[in-house]
Amino acid sequence: MATSLISSEMDIDAHGQQSGYLRVPHSTHDSAYGWIGVPIICLNNGPGPTILMTAGCHGDEYEGQIALARLARDLDPAQITGRLILLPTLNAPAAEAGCRVSPVDNGNLNRSFPGDPAGTPTQMIAHYLEEVLIPQTNLLVDLHSGGSSLVYPPTLLRGPGAAPSEAELLLALQDAFDLPYSWVFPSSPGRHSTGRTAMAAANRKGVPSVMAELGGAGSVDSANLALTERGLRRILHQQGLLPAYAPDPPHGTRELHVQGSVYAYDTGLFEPFKAISDTVAEGETIGLIHDTLKPMASPVEITSPHAGLVLAKRTLGQVKRGDALFQIARDI
Repeated sequence: MATSLISSEMDIDAHGQQSGYLRVPHSTHDSAYGWIGVPIICLNNGPGPTILMTAGCHGDEYEGQIALARLARDLDPAQITGRLILLPTLNAPAAEAGCRVSPVDNGNLNRSFPGDPAGTPTQMIAHYLEEVLIPQTNLLVDLHSGGSSLVYPPTLLRGPGAAPSEAELLLALQDAFDLPYSWVFPSSPGRHSTGRTAMAAANRKGVPSVMAELGGAGSVDSANLALTERGLRRILHQQGLLPAYAPDPPHGTRELHVQGSVYAYDTGLFEPFKAISDTVAEGETIGLIHDTLKPMASPVEITSPHAGLVLAKRTLGQVKRGDALFQIARDI
């Protein structure tokens, strides 16, 4: 096992249910020998696959945090065949602050992999996940949303698979999660990904992974949360960890390739003309940016360089150059 300065309060090989913290050392002015606690729950009921589920990688993405905490409370180890490891608030300082990045070190955890065992707290968490936990698992499920600045419909993200067997598994996981949309990456990096995300970390370790975008706007949508909780149980059943669960009939998933994002080049107030799932034509005006400090100036038209549908939309009214306003996808 890789060396890490992070210590765990539990033995994930022990049977039954355990809960505690990963202790991330953090020495500060007012806490010389202090540590940051990352909550971890493990349900272990003997032989079977190990599934790792994470949320709170970005602290302002809430559906996944609630869903994993509720799953931890509701499940009994006797219902499980195998082992389930839950990290509902992976970047705990960011989750506590309700921020995308950690207030401790300004670290964006899902841009910090493979991490550093002796780095900042965010880098240490990334390293621990990639080098210690992921190699002990058979599947990673990483839960996100659009956070404070964006909103998505419930969408699974997956690659095409590095081999035919993995492609078959990822499609089965997509069908099991059964979200309205699936963002399918057009190519696989194999086992040599240079990405800085948790999915890339799993890829480097040869562990299949899926991610989900489950809402956003810095709020909790009860319908999206219900789809999330349903989907997680369906995945556990599909993978054999929850054999007694009886899934309801599937709703169906629309598979998409993302074309790209539409960005602001001006500062002002953003007026969107399109909603989630609306159709967009290439060159169509899909919003305006108003400079209210120059009230007599005409607003700047935002046109789409892509044709397709709106998969994500900015929710904050104020924009500046470089802000993503829309994400456009098309059917596969």
